[in-house]
Amino acid sequence: MLRFQHSEFLWWLGLLIPALLAFISLVWWRRKAIRRWGEARLVEQLFTDYRHSLFRWKFWLLWLALLLIIVGAANLQMGTHLEKVATKGVDVMIALDVSKSMLAQDVQPSRLQRAEQLLSRLFDQLPGDRIGLVVFAGEAYLQMPLTLDHAAAHMYLNSISPDMVPTPGTNIASALQMAREAFNHQEKTHKVILLITDGEDFGQGAIEQAQKAYQEGIIIYTIGVGTPAGAPIRDPQTGDYKRDENGQIVISRLNEAELKQIAAEGHGSFQYLDQVSTVARNLENSINQMGKQAYRENVFTDYNSYFQYFLAIALIVLVGEMFIPEKSTGLWAKLFSS
Repeated sequence: MLRFQHSEFLWWLGLLIPALLAFISLVWWRRKAIRRWGEARLVEQLFTDYRHSLFRWKFWLLWLALLLIIVGAANLQMGTHLEKVATKGVDVMIALDVSKSMLAQDVQPSRLQRAEQLLSRLFDQLPGDRIGLVVFAGEAYLQMPLTLDHAAAHMYLNSISPDMVPTPGTNIASALQMAREAFNHQEKTHKVILLITDGEDFGQGAIEQAQKAYQEGIIIYTIGVGTPAGAPIRDPQTGDYKRDENGQIVISRLNEAELKQIAAEGHGSFQYLDQVSTVARNLENSINQMGKQAYRENVFTDYNSYFQYFLAIALIVLVGEMFIPEKSTGLWAKLFSS
């Protein structure tokens, strides 16, 4: 099994895109400036020691080194030792809302990021419980089946974004159904669905799904993210707020009533996600009071790290870049005479 130990560092790869765009813009500006002076090939001959190819090589080597450093910092690992682990715990399926309304910032830094903070802490506080993850918006997808590998759970959590589910909306019924189907139906107890959403449900059947879940021995806890006053939703692509057909800014509000009803039908409880530590502790206490079931699962207990290879190659690339001069003289003039 391959994994990144610190997958959060991979977000820094986004820096490579603006760096590349800046380089392309610089090349375009340079060519435009040269054309103002005359025919490009003749103008470049006036700069006898300058070779544009050297500039390109230095940029690409620096760009590659940055890529290798970021991947190295994330630390690619491969599982080397598989063990069958026996433990007692509860099966917890998390249904996480990743719709665009979860980008609202009536809670800081955003509804989705606040939910991720809660889950990250909860993964660490439930070491003996199996955890699964369903992400949903207008549709629901099983992102991670039930597992004891909480390191993998953190990795999946770090990769979550609204772009994962292209269908708009907030279909809670679909999420509950997907979470129900992920359980082992031979077991009639020790099963929990943790629904985290702002509750803006544009589908039907959520209450019926909650009732079916309880009939199958599943307890449902709902976590409300957002505020009753609500907040506008900013489109990350355009930077503008979402508007309705009349051009009015759409305000997304927490729907406590539906979430409380779902929790009641699932014989669980509703909590408002204000203090992450408090909500995590309450959930931990509620889950631990349910009793435990025994199960055995194959998990990787040892991993080999490969960060040193990426960093070593990055160092070689940086040293190579240092030896490429900014002006072509002698051997470099012959190598980069184009």
